[in-house]
Amino acid sequence: MNFLSQLLRGIAFVPALVNGIEGLFASKSGAEKKDAAMSFLQNALAMTDAIAAREIVQPERFKDGISKIIDGTVECLNASTWAKSSSQPSGVRPQ
Repeated sequence: MNFLSQLLRGIAFVPALVNGIEGLFASKSGAEKKDAAMSFLQNALAMTDAIAAREIVQPERFKDGISKIIDGTVECLNASTWAKSSSQPSGVRPQ
């Protein structure tokens, strides 16, 4: 497994994914949005992994790391002009 390649592919998806999930699940809670983002990202990586015949040897640790990346991306987006002007910025809210 080329870990760096896998990690970079996962990170590359996150900003667009978070933005898309916000649009699709605007009325849902932050936790539900994060679950949707994690599910989509895991499926996308699994498909890419299968095609590339690479394997993540500790999938739970990899999933945990990607979860932290999503949380960090949301934190950055919510602190930026991306967030809507309101008392509670929109976006996937970390748990």
